[in-house]
Amino acid sequence: MKNSFFQNRIAVVTGAGGTLCSAVAVELARQGAKVALLGRTMDKLERVAAAIRSAGGTGLPVSVDVTDAAAVEAARQRIAEQLGPCALLVNGAGGNRNDAVTTTTEFQPAEIAEKIPEGMRGFFNLDPARLLDVITLNTIGTIVPCQVFGRDMARQGRGAIVNFASMNSYRPLTKNLAYSLSKAGVVNLTQWLAVYLAPAGIRVNAVAPGFFANERSRKILMTEDGGLTARGQTVMAHTPMKRFGEATDLLGSVCWLLNDEQAGFVTGITIAVDGGFAASSGV
Repeated sequence: MKNSFFQNRIAVVTGAGGTLCSAVAVELARQGAKVALLGRTMDKLERVAAAIRSAGGTGLPVSVDVTDAAAVEAARQRIAEQLGPCALLVNGAGGNRNDAVTTTTEFQPAEIAEKIPEGMRGFFNLDPARLLDVITLNTIGTIVPCQVFGRDMARQGRGAIVNFASMNSYRPLTKNLAYSLSKAGVVNLTQWLAVYLAPAGIRVNAVAPGFFANERSRKILMTEDGGLTARGQTVMAHTPMKRFGEATDLLGSVCWLLNDEQAGFVTGITIAVDGGFAASSGV
């Protein structure tokens, strides 16, 4: 069902080339919004824009590094000229790095041995520069679009922002130090901004996806024949609904949070979309 609230509103979606936010962008366009698609890889953005246009919607792909304030401002100017000033912002850009992840789930003496086993990466062997890459992408990559596009909203006296947090925000997963602490920061940022921007008429909320089926997670959680890896089995044992999320599972929460007519008194919250993962102790 379409909602007239989104008709002709200008929405900006970062990370729009990814599995989850491409679905969000397509849905906002289906609801009548004019959607600017931001991301690093133009080929992916063009595919999403083509899907939107083929359905009769408006999609503008813009390749940009969301941690680069000058580049995001240039993108804002282009969007304002071609579509209009931003009214809705979805901050979906983010990610992790393999070399910022430990290969062990807990301390092992070998990680501080004189000769560390090949391929082993424990906490004591993590490169702070690689950790900073992840933290910068997930935190600064959320702050910068809020600063840049938030100005458009403040000038209009209204707007809505939805940030992408994670289950890692609340329950840090083994191996994922930098990703977990950066996504915890996104929840805190969401609360801080909700308070700060309330006088400007801007609501700020977040969604916290659990384990979703995308290109990266499939490699970690699933075997080539469609079965589950050991880590995938552990995740499933802690997920009461006994399945991974699909991109469409996020659409209702994101659209509701963006909609002033339905969530006009909602700000500063993070909604878990996780199949019950956060509620399950696994015992």
